[in-house]
Amino acid sequence: MNAATTTSNAPADHLAPVYAQFPLQITDARGVFLHKPDGGKVLDLYGGHAVAALGYGHPRWVEALTEQAKSLCFQSNAVALEVRRRAATRLAKFCGLGLDTVFFVNSGAEANENALKLACKMTGGTEVIAVEGSFHGRTAAAGAVTWGADKKWYGFPNTPFDVKFIKPTTTAAELSTLINDQTAAVIVEPVQGVAGALDMPKEFLQALRFRCSENGSVLIFDEVQCGFGRTGHPFAANMYGVTPDIITTAKALGAGFPVSAMLVADHVAPYLKMDSLGTTFGGGPMACAIVETVVDIIESEGLLKNVQQRSAEIRQSCMVGPVIGSQGAGLLLGLRTSRPAKDVQAELLKLDILTGTSADPNILRILAPFVLESEHVELLRNALARLPK
Repeated sequence: MNAATTTSNAPADHLAPVYAQFPLQITDARGVFLHKPDGGKVLDLYGGHAVAALGYGHPRWVEALTEQAKSLCFQSNAVALEVRRRAATRLAKFCGLGLDTVFFVNSGAEANENALKLACKMTGGTEVIAVEGSFHGRTAAAGAVTWGADKKWYGFPNTPFDVKFIKPTTTAAELSTLINDQTAAVIVEPVQGVAGALDMPKEFLQALRFRCSENGSVLIFDEVQCGFGRTGHPFAANMYGVTPDIITTAKALGAGFPVSAMLVADHVAPYLKMDSLGTTFGGGPMACAIVETVVDIIESEGLLKNVQQRSAEIRQSCMVGPVIGSQGAGLLLGLRTSRPAKDVQAELLKLDILTGTSADPNILRILAPFVLESEHVELLRNALARLPK
């Protein structure tokens, strides 16, 4: 067939139609507000899926990216870079849990993929245990341990390992049987994101830690959404007082620039042999300059404390209108609604406030920037108060 006469099935904008989108158009953004073409402003309490940790246009973030782009926009990991070394050192110190070896990649799914691969190589196990409600990514291994993926979108004919899902109410006694000689790893979000900002019971995480240590399995904390300051602590692991063998993190790590990392404990690090892992863009100079800068901004501007304070304000003042409860931690909050959260979300957007929903139909998800202020919480409260119960 002549190419000139071929009928195309591509959409008019040539973008793959795989995303549901908000009925919202924006031109740019500043601080915690998105700007609409008509000049209006939308308070962004969703942060682009928990990514915009510093809001929009933070001058130090912009300066760091601009200066690094001018200096050296890219070099691969085949070339040692001082900015990469500084970023890894700063991230490990910020974590403060003794997970002192850092591998930079590009996305949360990629970090989880590498963590699972490392765990399987390290232990020789053929099974991975995950938690019901989890979301770990859309790649082969990360998707395999994502709750419900096999029924919705997992497109591979086989998973790379056997998968077992457990409930967060599983007892220590039950874990002693479930985690066995075949278990390479247990992967868990300490605060589940997509499930609706669902915080795991501390005793459950403690029991996982004990049994994994006892059995020789690798405990992985997926802190892609809940990590890097979002709970008001460096990581949720710090908040719970439970140290995993590996932490994966992304989203807030770059505050808008694509970057992720895997942090591993000293007893895991020796299994990172030459050529055992690889990445083209991971650890690039622009990403590393941003990681170093975002850590510095969080620490120098006291943003962990700010996250804790704004979270407390939301929990205390926003139990109005259709909101009847809350869960989660820091600025990964789930506001429980008396009627469908998607309806509340739509009504809030008409009042120029952007929030998220979740797998729980009655949870409105708050993933606000760490620079949120009390006046912004008041805007949310007043908007909720205007909505029907």
